Amino acid sequence: MPRVRNLLTTTLLSAILAGPGYALAQSASPVETNPPHGTNQKPAFEGQTRAPQPDKMPSLQKTVVADDLPHLWSMALLPDGRMLVLAKEGAMHIVKDGKAGPAIEGVPEVASDGQGGLLDIALAPDFETSGMIYFSFSEPRDGGNGTSVASAKLVEKDGTAALENTAVIFRQTPTYDGDKHFGSRLVFGNNGELYVTVGERSDKEPRVQAQDLSSGLGKVFRIDTSGKALQDNPFVGRENALPEIWSYGHRNIQSAALDGEGRLWTVEHGPKGGDELNLPKAGLNYGWPVITYGIEYSGDKVGEGATAKEGMEQPTYYWDPVVGPSGMVYYNGDAIPEWKGSFVIGGLVTQGLVVLKMDGDKVVSEGRLPLEARIRDVELGKDGAIYAVTEERGGGKSQIIRLAPDA
Repeated sequence: MPRVRNLLTTTLLSAILAGPGYALAQSASPVETNPPHGTNQKPAFEGQTRAPQPDKMPSLQKTVVADDLPHLWSMALLPDGRMLVLAKEGAMHIVKDGKAGPAIEGVPEVASDGQGGLLDIALAPDFETSGMIYFSFSEPRDGGNGTSVASAKLVEKDGTAALENTAVIFRQTPTYDGDKHFGSRLVFGNNGELYVTVGERSDKEPRVQAQDLSSGLGKVFRIDTSGKALQDNPFVGRENALPEIWSYGHRNIQSAALDGEGRLWTVEHGPKGGDELNLPKAGLNYGWPVITYGIEYSGDKVGEGATAKEGMEQPTYYWDPVVGPSGMVYYNGDAIPEWKGSFVIGGLVTQGLVVLKMDGDKVVSEGRLPLEARIRDVELGKDGAIYAVTEERGGGKSQIIRLAPDA
């Protein structure tokens, strides 16, 4: 899509919402009105897809807080209000006063072809005292590449920043020579555990390993900050199973966040139709590629075309057509009361935010906030505002935008 360059710095989003779509937002009809690709597929339970729109959408101002940035794939908000950003091609920068600073030294080489690059960034829970960061990236290796996680200390001196003691602490195996479905998101749990989401590498040959406990493709991992498996992980001590695995049968998870109870939720890219919201639980199988909603991009059914099978979990919610999820936060702030208790998810395909209001483990409404740009990452600021990273299809520049109520 063309670059979002001609927008005013501040745009009143209520003006967008006052258009034809706003009337729908006040009814019980779903926001998605296009026919599903899985024409003969039915949800397993009421409310599993196409939840009603919320009664009210907030009136928000959109402010461009950083512009003319490299093609970004993730962001972390630093305690002092600056932003640590990761560019797809392999550079880290600190954003201050709306501009990216010099590339940070000490970043390892990345495999940036296709969907590869620097992937996600997470500050250590004790970052303010330790300066430690953790990041995932597609690592070039003998025979191909794979998703890896590294730790480093972020050190600033005389106006420059560098990574010190950079170390790869975890590698997804096996290596595969491809350029798709690396994942990945990093989320620290409330007890300091690190969840790592990865993809199953897309192609038909490797993707079946999402069902293989001896393979690291298509999994959620749970490790400590040295990269070791937690001893209460579900497959510790099991023969021919990787001890770092938390859950399996995933396709390509690019959204992950803790909810208000400290539980990990994820959203993964499905095939043509079939993006999924899941609450991954220890040792459970989420089905890919044996069961799924949606179809192959070719139009064929996926496998046998099954959407349910004994021993495999149903998604909490799914989208068909897809939203193209990327980045996700659980909104527990006060600045946008309409979104409290909701997951706010970046939409690559829908080019805006997807907002799922939760009641326990159930989605009760789905709202969408159009932003006219692909959203690659989403963060929640201390001020209760939502910060989102935009991207252009195929590369180009990124922006960071701030969404908050009218001043």
